[in-house]
Amino acid sequence: MQWGNELRGIAFALGALALLGLPTAARAQTQASVSSNDIIEKLAVEAESDIDLAALKQQAADRIKTRADPQPQKRPPIAPQLSKLPQLRFDVVFDQDSSLIRPASYQTIGSIADALTDPKMRPYRYLIVDHVESAGRRDHNLILSQRRADSIRDVLVNTFKVSPKRLQALGLGEEQLQDVNRPAAPANARVLLIAVGKLEVAEPKPAAAPAAQKGPAAAKKKKH
Repeated sequence: MQWGNELRGIAFALGALALLGLPTAARAQTQASVSSNDIIEKLAVEAESDIDLAALKQQAADRIKTRADPQPQKRPPIAPQLSKLPQLRFDVVFDQDSSLIRPASYQTIGSIADALTDPKMRPYRYLIVDHVESAGRRDHNLILSQRRADSIRDVLVNTFKVSPKRLQALGLGEEQLQDVNRPAAPANARVLLIAVGKLEVAEPKPAAAPAAQKGPAAAKKKKH
């Protein structure tokens, strides 16, 4: 299913209305936009994953709370298993220090929606993971990152009507840097779409057999 110009226009309008009166400064991931064909080619695959999303979120929060690995350069990846799964990095622009998506990114998110609704990708589930560069407070960055991942998921579900059962969102803040030698580098601010498994579809229950007719009516029928 391809989204037409009309729907894209609505998405841009919604983004523009949401930004009225808000700061114009923005932070962008550095990767160029991707097409729906790129996404389908790389992510229309069945991946085996046993990721516990709640456990990952708790692990990140606990690591920050206990002030473990305070130096970003010495911080081990918090979810190294994610790097082994099929994934694609894409470009999203947010308001500065905010989870509000700028209108310029709705075209990219629309391309992701096009891919997700393609028959080749429809049987699978995906994880949206947001990362931020190391700047400011570490605990704030984790919260901001989760809100940004949630915002992308919300747009895909509410604006582009992708089934919510197929999408999860995870923010890892600055806990899994790509360029550990330059913690504040823009390369560390990125969003990933990761294939995490097949969508489980409940099989319809077989219809119950009609109950045997009882009572006077049944007796009358038997008599005839």
